Amino acid sequence: GVKIVTIGGGSSYTPELVEGFIKRYDHLPVRELWLVDIEAGREKLETVGALAKRMVKKAGLPMKVILSYDRREALKDADFVTTQMRIGRLPARVLDERIPLSHGLIGQETNGAGGMFKAFRTIPVILDIVKDIEELCPNAWLINFTNPAGMVTEAILRYTNFKKAIGLCNVPVNMVAGFAKMLNVDESQVTMEVQGVNHFIFATDVFVDGVSRFDELLHKYAYLKPEDTIQMKNFVSLPYSPSFIKGLKAIPCPYHNYYFFTKEQLEEELEQLKTGTVRGEVVSKTEEELFELYSHEELQEKPEQLAMRGGAKYSDAACNLIASIYTNKGDIQYVDVRNNGAIADLPMDSAVEVACRITADGPQPIATGGLRLPISGYVHMMKTFERLVIEAAIKGDRDLAVTALNMNPLCPSDEIANIVIDELLEAHKDYLPQFFNK
Repeated sequence: GVKIVTIGGGSSYTPELVEGFIKRYDHLPVRELWLVDIEAGREKLETVGALAKRMVKKAGLPMKVILSYDRREALKDADFVTTQMRIGRLPARVLDERIPLSHGLIGQETNGAGGMFKAFRTIPVILDIVKDIEELCPNAWLINFTNPAGMVTEAILRYTNFKKAIGLCNVPVNMVAGFAKMLNVDESQVTMEVQGVNHFIFATDVFVDGVSRFDELLHKYAYLKPEDTIQMKNFVSLPYSPSFIKGLKAIPCPYHNYYFFTKEQLEEELEQLKTGTVRGEVVSKTEEELFELYSHEELQEKPEQLAMRGGAKYSDAACNLIASIYTNKGDIQYVDVRNNGAIADLPMDSAVEVACRITADGPQPIATGGLRLPISGYVHMMKTFERLVIEAAIKGDRDLAVTALNMNPLCPSDEIANIVIDELLEAHKDYLPQFFNK
């Protein structure tokens, strides 16, 4: 049997994770599932843990669900560790969104200033977790879907000796589903070539049963109606002009709306700021409703309402990845891994998000050559931003933080970069000792 430890076990996503393990039990026999959280998350962990136990009992499986507030106790001899944490919980996310917006700058969980400060809070914690993994379960695979997943994964790969870390995102899963629908085929038939970094990838080829259908798909994508765009729960995707898509010769991921429709997205978010409906505030309300549902003792399955959370499908993607490593499946999935030449003109030691063949030895990146010309400059810029953010997170370097934010296309001026960084540093002071305990 397999021992899996989920750090951040009190997350509202956990029922999807449990459902994923239940439905894969015949080829991924999970003997123990440890759900770990901090003392401040006790109420949520007890609620979601009780639901997890009811789900397993209903399935009639010999899977033991164990709740723990002692990470080291849980990690001993684990085969897989998943991380789904939010340092500072949802109130921190709301600050990441509202403070930049108050200065006319997009506030978003993984992009721009908000993504930077989520990385600042998360990276030191994940590096501490990795130290424990190296000591207590050095052969385990770490599957991280804590955002910003690319930066968190690169921090592990560049600043520790632990190499069995993989970053995971639900955006490529949604892209595959959208492309399958446009081509009128089953999702299982579709694979992609992608180039870029987490939440900043471009599809540069799409295959159906191994045969490229990219030219046909590109034409369809260029003339999409607004209702047919690939949507995420946390923002509205707008359709691009035919000229842009045909000139780009690539398909942007949904998160590119922040960069190619900055004006429109900012207007929408400023309206949310006025009405108290920034995404973190909406999610807080959704979470309250979910945990109310989870507490009902008659509930024995993942409720449909969980699909309203923006990260739906993350957990299922994690289960899929773990199952493919365990069974040496060799299928193609899209994960954040050490570049090692997969994208020829990005640093070898950077994390990139690319198609990989998943084996018992982990993800094997599929080489894509150099970045396509229309996307090259933008991807290099975002990778520079990421590397500066990671270094600033580890060193607690405010100057590097200001430089990084200035390099991000969402930041309109150096003056605003300084103001926003100082306000966010003060707001998150309790979670950023590296910047203050010099």
